[in-house]
Amino acid sequence: MTGFAARIRQGSLDIGAPGPSTREMMTGFRSIRADPLDFLCRAREQYGDLVAFPVPGPPALLVSDPTDVRRVLQTSARNWSKDTVQYRALARVTGPGLLASAEPNWLEHRRLVAPAFHHQRLHSLAAKVANAGDRALDVHVGWSSRTHTVDVAEVCLRIALDVVGDAILSTDLSEQAHRLLEATSAAARLVVRLGQSILPERIPSALNRRLTTTRRKLDVLCFELIEARRAAGSHGDDLLGLLIEGGLSDQEIRDELVTMVIAGHETVAAALSWTLMLLAEHPSAQDGVRSEVALLPGSVPMMQTRSVLPWTRAVIDEALRLYPPAWVISRRSRAADLIGGREVPAGTTAIISPWVLHRRADAWNDPERFRPQRFRDGSVPRANYLPFGAGPRLCIGRDFALGEMAIILSRIVSRFRVELPAEWSRPSPQADVAVHPSGGMPLCLTPIRSPLP
Repeated sequence: MTGFAARIRQGSLDIGAPGPSTREMMTGFRSIRADPLDFLCRAREQYGDLVAFPVPGPPALLVSDPTDVRRVLQTSARNWSKDTVQYRALARVTGPGLLASAEPNWLEHRRLVAPAFHHQRLHSLAAKVANAGDRALDVHVGWSSRTHTVDVAEVCLRIALDVVGDAILSTDLSEQAHRLLEATSAAARLVVRLGQSILPERIPSALNRRLTTTRRKLDVLCFELIEARRAAGSHGDDLLGLLIEGGLSDQEIRDELVTMVIAGHETVAAALSWTLMLLAEHPSAQDGVRSEVALLPGSVPMMQTRSVLPWTRAVIDEALRLYPPAWVISRRSRAADLIGGREVPAGTTAIISPWVLHRRADAWNDPERFRPQRFRDGSVPRANYLPFGAGPRLCIGRDFALGEMAIILSRIVSRFRVELPAEWSRPSPQADVAVHPSGGMPLCLTPIRSPLP
């Protein structure tokens, strides 16, 4: 252990930024791994807006100053790639899809995928989103008049899987498609463990064997769906059809499908779970959502939730501030750059945590408090709000996710009053691919007599 620590000290490039010592990092390794969210918050509080972690080679920096964050993600984005441990771990499951790719062709792929998230298409998906929500509620809760204690995290996961299946695979909701959705959901749970593993893929560890089996299953399912769609003659206007029309190889299409399923359901399911918890803790905010939804003349237009459901959107925005599913973003510099007034060399890793930025006491009034009104009174410091990232790699599914959440919440609160169970204690946030509630999210759902049509 001492020899390893010495190698870190000898191999590190010191840029003069404060940060924990090698000994502190090593003695606290287990707690850091168990709760990285708390570790990042404490690091920023103790050392400031630029924190250097002791690693071999080029620096690894926690970047929390809004100007530096914008530089990495926006103004100097071409110099900061996704060639990092975080995205390499994701790519071991997804392949070099749109989310994990550090290659120059990511922009070409983004342009191919973009029509699947065009506003006109999102409008057409609104009814499918509502139906997916209703189906999951019917299965998990039903229509009886009694109160149910339900793990809403599981319900939200099922809803999000159904919705992403409709959006990506359209009419291909066959047994193959359902198997793909389930396999991809299981694969997402591997990603964090892969990021923590120090063993190269060639070592036949239990984790690497599981990864090989998972990828093989994903390959078979994706290639079956692609072959069936090609054989059908009409490729369709969903994501799968657009990728085929774009001339991508079957392997490239496979990578984008797996990427979109993971990105499209993990984050939304987690965000919905935390939002429902916050509404259960704040009944007046929940009543505001229910009253707003009751005034709707019909279904919710997916792209107009901010104007049609302003309070509901404020609730969602505030929930995403407190519990951003994408809790960490990382980039690696291709060339030297200037961060925090210090020159950093090529190969520097920048770690940006929306979880940390969303809790800055100097940027947010009462940052730990759930206060949706802040998103309606113009007091939001946008430079410190990054639930979907920023810059050219801004999440392509942002508008879809926000519309989906608003519609699903409108269906849930119109049918049920969401309440806290007896002896309630908040689940701990678990930082996986997204920030999920550890152990689930048990909440009480009490039916309301007159749900939305």
